[in-house]
Amino acid sequence: MTPAARLSAAIEVLDRILAGAPAEQALTNWGRANRFAGSGDRHALRDLVYDALRCKRSFGALGGAGAQVTGRAQVTGRALTLGGVRAAGLAEAALFTGVGHAPAVVGPLEVPREAGPNEALDCPDWLAAQLQASLGPEFEPVMQALRRRAPVFVRVNLARVDREEAARMLAAAGISAVPHPLAKTALEVVENARKIQTTAAYVSGLIELQDAASQAVVEALPLRQGMRVLDYCAGGGGKALALAAQVPIEVYAHDAEPRRMRDLPVRAARAGIKVRIVEDCAVSAPYDLILTDVPCSGSGSWRRDPQGKWALTAEKLAAVCAMQGAILDRVAPMVARNGALAYATCSLLVDENEAQVAAFLARHPAWAVQFQRRLSPLQGGDGFFVAIFTRLI
Repeated sequence: MTPAARLSAAIEVLDRILAGAPAEQALTNWGRANRFAGSGDRHALRDLVYDALRCKRSFGALGGAGAQVTGRAQVTGRALTLGGVRAAGLAEAALFTGVGHAPAVVGPLEVPREAGPNEALDCPDWLAAQLQASLGPEFEPVMQALRRRAPVFVRVNLARVDREEAARMLAAAGISAVPHPLAKTALEVVENARKIQTTAAYVSGLIELQDAASQAVVEALPLRQGMRVLDYCAGGGGKALALAAQVPIEVYAHDAEPRRMRDLPVRAARAGIKVRIVEDCAVSAPYDLILTDVPCSGSGSWRRDPQGKWALTAEKLAAVCAMQGAILDRVAPMVARNGALAYATCSLLVDENEAQVAAFLARHPAWAVQFQRRLSPLQGGDGFFVAIFTRLI
């Protein structure tokens, strides 16, 4: 596909997403309907689409969204794609030619306009005040960081290989990876990241794809040999695998939607570790440590899920905050005497982080905070928060 044809494909996919389709589904459906497109075309299309979603407001302004086209403001796949071309400083006249599979020539109403402060940062207006209060002087740099693609990290399975050897194995496969300071298990992949899942290191379970901040959360947990540990909101099981690779412990994984863990047994076998999937956590209680990586706004990981940024509403945020408190209350009785309860989010908001900690302590005066840490996207990984509670009596 020519660069111009890729832009046309991006317009088509973005229009589907703006109409309500999940981004991954829209990309998959396009690929199935256009099997002539090679892997390079599909990767390029994905990048165009996700760049546009991360920068939806600023690209929309650059692409002329908000101009009076039909009597009301419009944000379309075409406006986002045109805005992306202009943001990159590309020659729009050479790409929007209307010839062959190229998008139509740019019209007189498709003029860029100046974006407002929140538009320029691609920040939802309704959430800007909360983000400013939560981030302080880091508000603008963090929001700028969330407009860019997330770095790619792998977690080294230190139970089987050290970080230096893992980096050498990746280098032999043409992949450049360097140690990252957020976690002793973290390598940042700086070249040829898309080849990772075909490498011997990945296939043999020596490495797993995992954000560096997520690895740092696991590294902060008070693990010791022989512990019984529950990953309560396991999702795909990345943290459960990381826990099991730290020290010899019994790891249990639970998720409200068990289908999310369907690949976990295969991944655990590949890594040479054991993770027990449990439906009723109380049956296996008590646990020496329970990790609750709770559902949240996802604001710290908007680089990876930009669609989630625009789908979030005040009502959804209130509902997820209520769920977070309910989860802590539910699992606290399952912690053994002298055990620990870890609370984690990939959120930047005080309401989901420090405020939840304070609310839990107010409801449960027999608990105290042993450790608390906030991780910023400015440190390289996703935005994360972790707090570790212990019983006073």
